[in-house]
Amino acid sequence: MNRCIIFDLDGTLIDSVADIVLATNRMRHSFHQPPLPEQTVIRYVGHGIAHLAKLAVSDAPQIPPDKAKEELLRAYREHPVVRTVLYPGVEDGLRILKTAGFRLAVASNKPFELCIPILSKLGAADAFDAIIGGEKAIRMKPEPDMLQYALRETNSDPAQSWMVGDSDPDIRAGKAAGCKTAYAAYGFGSPEENSWDFKADSFLDFVWHALKS
Repeated sequence: MNRCIIFDLDGTLIDSVADIVLATNRMRHSFHQPPLPEQTVIRYVGHGIAHLAKLAVSDAPQIPPDKAKEELLRAYREHPVVRTVLYPGVEDGLRILKTAGFRLAVASNKPFELCIPILSKLGAADAFDAIIGGEKAIRMKPEPDMLQYALRETNSDPAQSWMVGDSDPDIRAGKAAGCKTAYAAYGFGSPEENSWDFKADSFLDFVWHALKS
């Protein structure tokens, strides 16, 4: 069987903080609410867009969470890549991993309809054998379903595969799927301390470790 490396998207492959904050505050502006600080929005990221939208209007109970989600998705869809960039080393690192024989996948709680345009705009979509996003008929992380789908799609052995992410749902999903786990410490999440198998201080830090493991 193959070896697969499954990556989270935000905070792992891409630095998307600025655009997530921009979309969130454009949503709030549409409801005549003041903007939220960046650090507040970051704390809400990682569990899908419905979760983000709900928390982003938690100070305005008159706004229905489903309406907030709808407006947030519209705002983000209109401007998915303004200041979003690949993290340093991602482009070269993906090429190195593919050359070494790894299958590559993305498993993100971000809506699937946003994952493809963002990765395509950044020139990285073609590097992956499978891209799984949220808002479809599959349970999101921390459940293992997305990872299990990626492993099936790539005919990969979980025990020889990795889940790489910056947040607690990533690490928990990886363990539930039977994969090795790597914490992308350069991202903006904060999983439970020492819950991972490897801590990567940069993208290439993980690449070199995966090549040796």
